[in-house]
Amino acid sequence: MLVVEDEIRMARLLKRALEEEGHAVDIAASFSVGLWPATENAYGAIVLDVMLPDLDGFAVCRRLRGKDVWAPVIMLTARDSVGDRVRGLDAGADDYLVKPFSLMELAARLRALARRTGRVRPPVLTEGDLRLDPAAKQVWRAGTELHLSPKEYSLLEFFLRHPGRVLTRSQIIEAVWDFAYDGGSNVVDQYVNYLRRKIDGPFGRHDLETVRGMGYRLRQAASG
Repeated sequence: MLVVEDEIRMARLLKRALEEEGHAVDIAASFSVGLWPATENAYGAIVLDVMLPDLDGFAVCRRLRGKDVWAPVIMLTARDSVGDRVRGLDAGADDYLVKPFSLMELAARLRALARRTGRVRPPVLTEGDLRLDPAAKQVWRAGTELHLSPKEYSLLEFFLRHPGRVLTRSQIIEAVWDFAYDGGSNVVDQYVNYLRRKIDGPFGRHDLETVRGMGYRLRQAASG
């Protein structure tokens, strides 16, 4: 197990407690120190503090996932807000523990993660020269990285999971916004237009089609 924690006293406490639980524990005081062992060793789990001296834990977690490190990650933080918990989970963490916490609870959460099936890297979604990496949260078209808002990203991911299929506004709302469709709302139309400006317009393409009276469709690339 790898513990990435810059506070020496806390790191030693975690190491001792986890070793008493039967884990072999390595300690790193920063991202720069912990990156190499994380990529070179198949750790059963990584305990990652959010507040590190060189890079915050959210960015560290994204970097690890981007380097195909899929060991379960528990993030430790003094920030007790929903927004921070969401940021941690969106960055690729598996669990989130707020300081001060019980060492017994940390051990229990690690046991729960160990019972889960091994985490597999989600496949990259492609359609023609469009490519979306769900793990790294990155998108490219014709080799150019695109910078999308979170909602634009989620919308494109939904289209890429259903290429060539007409998706109704209500289906899109339920999948991307997670609330019931209001027939008077034009939020879907607005975001489809935003997305077109980024994935189609600069490349002279028209792949995100409007199907009159029905919804929208991401055109499939011609085979062969």
